[in-house]
Amino acid sequence: MARDDAPWKPSNLAKAARIGELVERITHPIAKRTYRKGFPYLPPTIPLGVEVPEDKPTLGADYDTDWARRSSAKFVRKGLVNGPIRLAVRGLASPKVYGVDRLHDLAQLKDPPPLIFTPNHHSHLDTAVMAVAVPEPWRSKLVVAAAADYFFDKRWKATMAALALNAIPIDREVTGRKSSDMIKELIDDGWSLMIYPEGGRSPDGWGQDFKGGAAYLSARTGAAVVPVFIDGTGALFGKGMKRPKIGTTKVVFGAPMRALEDENTRRFSARIEAEVAELGDESLTDFWTARQRSARNESTKLTGPEYTGWRRQWALSERREMGTAGLRRRQKRRWPDIGN
Repeated sequence: MARDDAPWKPSNLAKAARIGELVERITHPIAKRTYRKGFPYLPPTIPLGVEVPEDKPTLGADYDTDWARRSSAKFVRKGLVNGPIRLAVRGLASPKVYGVDRLHDLAQLKDPPPLIFTPNHHSHLDTAVMAVAVPEPWRSKLVVAAAADYFFDKRWKATMAALALNAIPIDREVTGRKSSDMIKELIDDGWSLMIYPEGGRSPDGWGQDFKGGAAYLSARTGAAVVPVFIDGTGALFGKGMKRPKIGTTKVVFGAPMRALEDENTRRFSARIEAEVAELGDESLTDFWTARQRSARNESTKLTGPEYTGWRRQWALSERREMGTAGLRRRQKRRWPDIGN
């Protein structure tokens, strides 16, 4: 029970109210004098009847990434890729890389040409895995085509994507004139490109039909396309998963491809997709077996079987059991031998 003669103390709420009143008394005269002075302390007034043009957009497809290819940014990115990104990729995905020998002849040239790498896309891990797996001399001059509506919708995301991965914004549905002109300038300047022809991550673990952007850019720039199959990332951090799992992955590089003389963009894109599907078979078996299956037209399509529902997921689980990529560590358990 409180004593009647105890000294009165103001509550915390009362103290906060007094502090607020004191701050208002100090700042109000200053704000009032500033308001009376007007410009340049306040935005200029706009006369009636004058239409002020809207500010030029600086996010999305309009985000300027030129700064990310300057010397200081390249130095920081090299440290990020060879340091924390590489350690994170090894710790999460443990990628095993195959097929780099198919690029050996180009790498030995005095001036290796820029290339367009076209991997399948199942996970946000794919870009980090490719940043580590792409061999030199292309790795140090690699730009990543990233969805403008996802990675460049906020300033901080755009800055991180451009700095850490040298990402450039493109429309995932169609390669516009502005994007293709920018990519052509980069390739002419010696930069290689990594682009996901599917346009987005797989929704169910199987691939999606390739769009024609990579084939079109190859024809426009003259750069050869290198098909790539990434196996296992969908099981570790697929679309809809809240956090990544620790496991193993494979990256298989194919031989460089160019459009044939009588081959349009659509047919060349279909051939790139078929080659990536063959590399998927190779990741499960070996080069010779995969090529034999392809010659017999038995290769599994990148988009998977024509099933729906549970049969499609069942076929995906059976396919994953054929290889070692995507298997999560400590997934299999051994029961103790108690004898017969």
